[in-house]
Amino acid sequence: MLAVLLPALVLLAMAHAEPSVAQDRQAARRARMVEEIAAMARETGAETGRPRFGDAVMAAMRKVPRHRFVPFLQEIFAYDNRPLPIGESQTISQPYIVALMTDFLDLKSGDTVLEVGTGSGYQAAVLAELAAKVYTIEIVEPLGKRATRLLRELGYRNVEVRIGDGYNGWPEAAPFDSIIVTAAPGEIPKPLVDQLKPGGRMVIPVGGTHDAQQLLLVEKQPDGTTTTKRTLPVRFVPFTRERGGK
Repeated sequence: MLAVLLPALVLLAMAHAEPSVAQDRQAARRARMVEEIAAMARETGAETGRPRFGDAVMAAMRKVPRHRFVPFLQEIFAYDNRPLPIGESQTISQPYIVALMTDFLDLKSGDTVLEVGTGSGYQAAVLAELAAKVYTIEIVEPLGKRATRLLRELGYRNVEVRIGDGYNGWPEAAPFDSIIVTAAPGEIPKPLVDQLKPGGRMVIPVGGTHDAQQLLLVEKQPDGTTTTKRTLPVRFVPFTRERGGK
């Protein structure tokens, strides 16, 4: 175990000892990550209808420092195209999935977005690069506090974090142009549908703990009805409720 850990620790020490070199290295790793995302988008395009993600989405993925949103010993894996543990039995999503879910929202610069499941804060940061305002809710208090501090430190003033149960959304900030959910409930929460603007979009993984999950794209029509499209099979952490939540 020691032989495995020492090279990783040496690399991390070098990165922190030489800031300018480390920044260049991280930028190069982000660029490679974006290339992998683009390749995966082409491979899955027939299923998702998105063989190429928007330029603004890819620019956000290229800019946001994912290594800042993972634990110290995970930094060397930060730009691998895979999920990583962030503590509290939670994960930071695979970069391709972050990009796909963001692209599905078709965000405009003036939009207001609700995220349910802040986690590390990485998805919120990506959204903040594209939208005017991001409201994000995290039920796990230590994660919510950590994300709040980090997002402020990185200068994301257009993100507001709330710690609590996200099932009922954020009524006082509604309606939202877009809603994104980063944990899987057994069914789509009705309060979230109600808080979506006509013409708005919600992307959400749905499926029980032991069931296959599907990433769904929900679009709200001008008359208030919704259409739902299945895209990809996925695996997200379960949607967590406060005790007694209804």
